[in-house]
Amino acid sequence: MSTLIDQQASTMAEQSDAERRPTVTFDPATSSFEEHLMKQSTAGTTSETVTAASPDRGEADADAQKYSAVPPRRGNQFLHRFELPLILSAGLAPALAVWSLLDRAYFTGAFEETITALILSITIRWYILSRLKDHANARHLSYVLPVNLIVFTGVFTVMALMRIEYSGSFFAAGAVSGVMASFLAAVYSRRMLNPHVVVSGGRANEIELTGNFMPAPSLADMEALIQAGRRDWSIVADLHYMHSERGERLFAQAALAGIPVYHYRQIAEMQSGQVKISHLSENELGSLIPNVSYASIKRGIDIVGAVCLIPLCLPVFALLALIIKLDSPGSVFFIQERIGFRGMKFRMIKFRTMRDREVSNDNLAKREDAMTKSDDDRITKIGKFLRKSRLDELPQVFNVLLGDMSLIGPRPEACSLSEWYNAELPFYSYRHIVRPGITGWAQVNQGHVTDVTDVLSKLRYDFYYIKNLSLWLDLLIVLKTLRVITTGVGAK
Repeated sequence: MSTLIDQQASTMAEQSDAERRPTVTFDPATSSFEEHLMKQSTAGTTSETVTAASPDRGEADADAQKYSAVPPRRGNQFLHRFELPLILSAGLAPALAVWSLLDRAYFTGAFEETITALILSITIRWYILSRLKDHANARHLSYVLPVNLIVFTGVFTVMALMRIEYSGSFFAAGAVSGVMASFLAAVYSRRMLNPHVVVSGGRANEIELTGNFMPAPSLADMEALIQAGRRDWSIVADLHYMHSERGERLFAQAALAGIPVYHYRQIAEMQSGQVKISHLSENELGSLIPNVSYASIKRGIDIVGAVCLIPLCLPVFALLALIIKLDSPGSVFFIQERIGFRGMKFRMIKFRTMRDREVSNDNLAKREDAMTKSDDDRITKIGKFLRKSRLDELPQVFNVLLGDMSLIGPRPEACSLSEWYNAELPFYSYRHIVRPGITGWAQVNQGHVTDVTDVLSKLRYDFYYIKNLSLWLDLLIVLKTLRVITTGVGAK
C-alpha cells in the first residue's frame, strides 16, 4: 500500500512540475521524430515525459539534449528488406567485370560453378553476421573480416577437395568485392539504428542512455507517432512497473501497430552481456534447463572439434613440453581437480605455468594457492607467454573428448574456490548446468578474476551464456577468443 501511495504521489508531483514547463507539440506532417526530440529537449519535458536516468530533472534534461539528436534514417525499410540482394549485387558486379575483361563468354567454362560458389559464400557470410549482431557486445565491424575469411576459405577448400572446376581470378575478384561490400553494409547499418525511447519507472533506469537509446517524449507525442503510422522507433519500459492507465494503453496500441515494445531487462542484458538474477525462475532465465536441442548438437560439435584439433595440436604439444622442461624443473602438465558438469569433480589438465610448490592441507591455504594474482611471482618465464596466449589451456581438448568439458562454456573453478564462491554467492552452483569450457563468455568479456566481487560479475556473464545458449553465441565467443589470444587481454 505504501509503495502504491508513493508512486501516485510521485506521478502527481511530476504532473505539477510539468504544468510550469513549456510544451512542444509533435506534428508528424511537419517535422521528423528526431527533430521533435531535439526541440523538446530544449523546451523542457512535458506532463508525462519519462526519463530513464536520474530523478534529477536537470540531469534528465541534459541527457535528453545529449542523446536526442539521432540522424534521420530515410529508406531504412527498403535497405532492410533488400539488404541481401544489394550485397550480392555489390559483390558480384566487380567479379563479372573481371570475367568480361578476360574476354570470356558468360555461362561457359567454370562460370556457373564459380558464380554459384560466390553467391553461396556471400549469402552464408551475410546470414552469420546478421545473427552475430543480435548478441550483446558484438562489435559487428570487427568481425566482418574474420567471418568473410572463414566463409570464403571454407567454400574454396570444399571446391578444391571435391575437384569442382572453378575460375581462380573470378572467385578472387568476387571474394575481394564481397568483403568490401560487407564492410560498407556494416558501416552503414550503424546509421540505420532506430531510436529506442526509454520510459521511466521501475528499473528502467538501468538502461544506459547512449547511441539510439534516449529518454521518451510525452505520451501525447508517442500517441501522435502511432497515429501517424511511424514504425521506425521502439519503446523500452519496465513492464512490471505500475504505469498510468494511459501509459499501459499506449504500450498495447504500439504493439498492435507493429512498434516493438521491449521489457527493460531484455535491453539491459543486451547492453551489458550479463543476466542479473534475484531468484531462479523461468521468467528470468526462460527455462531452468538451457537450450536442450542445441545442447545435444553442441556435444557432437565438441567431439568432432576435439578429434580434429588433437592431431593438429600434437606437434605444438611436443614443442611446448620441451620448452617448459628446459625453462624450469617439474612436470610438463598441471593436473587439478575442478568442479564440472552438474557439480561433478573431474581432473583438468593444462600445461604447467608455475613453479612446483608445497601446499598444506588447510582449506584456506588451498584457496590462496588456487588464486592467481597480477604479476604472480610463481609464474615462470615461459608461463607468462603461455597464459597471455592461452596456449596453456590447449591440453584440455582431451577433457573435451572425455566429456568432462566443452570447447565453449563457463570456466571450471578449483574445488576450494568453487566451495567458497558457492557459500558467498546465491545461485553460484547453477553455472554447472552446462559443461565447463576451454573458453567462455565471461573470459572474453572480463578476463581472469578470483575476488568474490569480481566473480559475481563473472557469474552474471555465465548466466547470460546459459540463457542465450546457441550456435551463434558460441561462434561469437570463438571470434572474441581469437582477438583475446592476439592481444592477451585479461591474462594473469
